[in-house]
Amino acid sequence: MDRIAILSDVHGNITALEAVMKDIEQKQISQIYCLGDCVIKCANPDKVIDLLRQKCNVILKGNCDAVICRPGIEYGRFWSRDKIGEERANFIDHCPLSYDFYISGHLVRLFHASPFSLEDIFNPVYSNSNSRYFNHIITNPEDLFKNTDFIGKSEKDSTPDVVGYGHLHTPNLFRFGNKTIFNVGSVGIPTEMLNEEEKDPTNRFSTMASYVILEGDLDAQELSSLSFTFVRLPFDIRKEIAYLEASDMPNKELIIRTLQTAIH
Repeated sequence: MDRIAILSDVHGNITALEAVMKDIEQKQISQIYCLGDCVIKCANPDKVIDLLRQKCNVILKGNCDAVICRPGIEYGRFWSRDKIGEERANFIDHCPLSYDFYISGHLVRLFHASPFSLEDIFNPVYSNSNSRYFNHIITNPEDLFKNTDFIGKSEKDSTPDVVGYGHLHTPNLFRFGNKTIFNVGSVGIPTEMLNEEEKDPTNRFSTMASYVILEGDLDAQELSSLSFTFVRLPFDIRKEIAYLEASDMPNKELIIRTLQTAIH
């Protein structure tokens, strides 16, 4: 059996990423796929990109990556862009938007948010109707399995049986008909969308980094055992906050609050 670690939304949090990579190594997982959003929010996007490039077999582009890493960004416009430099930005800007593979007879498709754009939201556990994403909400789960020009797919391509994505920062697994949809959550900025009270002691259960382990027969097109394991992993939040406090990043107080409370 093969095991693939699928992670997303590291957002410059090197402390959480190092903890996740150590956990993956201890579990002797050989394949690592990242679904995007390496940059923005935390203080070490340069170190995050370097570690992802070293460890990952697949790196996709996320919405924050697209904003920060596109060509022609002048120095001083984005703190994270200045931090990562031009070579890293060019690498991330050229990362693919989706990735397909077979495992245990299932065609799996991965992308950051949806097959339509990097901003769309499909969330089976929270409506997002009052959020800034209200114009990007996908209500029909069947849409996630469509072949679109955005990801370079046409009607001639096979339709996936399993879809995995990031973007939401809140992990979940959703069954639709005979198909499966899973969200891996976030390594660097884990949140729980129903959290509202900063002093709620149960928030700590959602401040842990998250990723998914997919286990089956990689590249096999014959049906066999396939499993999804959702991993929640504590990391040294105080260390990551110290990085933020020592930086000159703007609006870092909002990120510190999210790291401490998992409030979206």
